[in-house]
Amino acid sequence: MALTTRDDVPARGVGPRELVGSGHRIALLVLPFLAVGLVLNLAFPTVFAVGGPPGWLRWLSAAVLGLGLITWGWSAFLILTRVPRGRLIVIGPYAVVKHPLYTGVALLVLPWFGFLLNTWLGVVIGLAMYAGCRIYGRAEETALAARFGTAWDSYSAGVRLPWL
Repeated sequence: MALTTRDDVPARGVGPRELVGSGHRIALLVLPFLAVGLVLNLAFPTVFAVGGPPGWLRWLSAAVLGLGLITWGWSAFLILTRVPRGRLIVIGPYAVVKHPLYTGVALLVLPWFGFLLNTWLGVVIGLAMYAGCRIYGRAEETALAARFGTAWDSYSAGVRLPWL
């Protein structure tokens, strides 16, 4: 079933909170992992090293990171252009997962960028961010369901990877 944006939903003022969604809560959850991880990584770099990375991991990391950056950029563009107009985003990365900006950064950007920097710290930070997305994303979904009603229900039913 092809889904499009809802142009018939009346636009209303959208503030920074609606643009950011659960991002501030997720950032607060990830910040301690990031701070401790960076300090430990600087103090004990050999513990965090992934071994170079080897050629195969460098290529894989670059490919997945590229996909992650495209997903992030596309998601951010859709948020900045559609949310201020009061539109429910149901196309592009949002047709695949409900929170592509958070999920993309957590699973496609941070771990693979870390590998390119010869550290697995990105995996830890990415998993913490993904956990935050799963925890705090529900509140965002509840607000969207209240605002968009049956359009949200249709969208939720059509997301290709709802469990991600």
